[in-house]
Amino acid sequence: MTSRLEPGDTAPAFTLPDSEGKPVSLSDYLGKSVVVYFYPAASTPGCTKQACDFRDNLGVLAGSGYEVVGISPDKQEKLAKFRDAEGLTFPLLGDPDKKVLTEWGAFGEKQNYGRTVQGVIRSTFLVGPDGKIVKAMYNVRATGHVAKLLRELPA
Repeated sequence: MTSRLEPGDTAPAFTLPDSEGKPVSLSDYLGKSVVVYFYPAASTPGCTKQACDFRDNLGVLAGSGYEVVGISPDKQEKLAKFRDAEGLTFPLLGDPDKKVLTEWGAFGEKQNYGRTVQGVIRSTFLVGPDGKIVKAMYNVRATGHVAKLLRELPA
């Protein structure tokens, strides 16, 4: 069973390539609040809906002091196509070996159409300026998730 992060835990460090191949680290956001979300695959219907919801709410999130980073097991080329096709303006990071996904508890056993499978567990985390987990949400829905997140943002 994949271990899950809880509020108060230190967010696991990472450095992953973005859609341009440029390394992006969680430490780049130290002193800022950041939404780190994990999604199964770029350019699939649910992941596109979720990414566009984040894109459309970047202003609201920024107004609440949050930046956004999306992470999937996709390679750089697929992330670049996804970014361009959907006009995404926040970093999309690739974790093809699923090391970071696993460290964050966002890869492991999950239910898919009634079967237990290994895969990406759609998850969202709020990380505070101190690098600690403020909120950890696992098995989130692609549709309506960002609206729910906005309602639950800490003041």
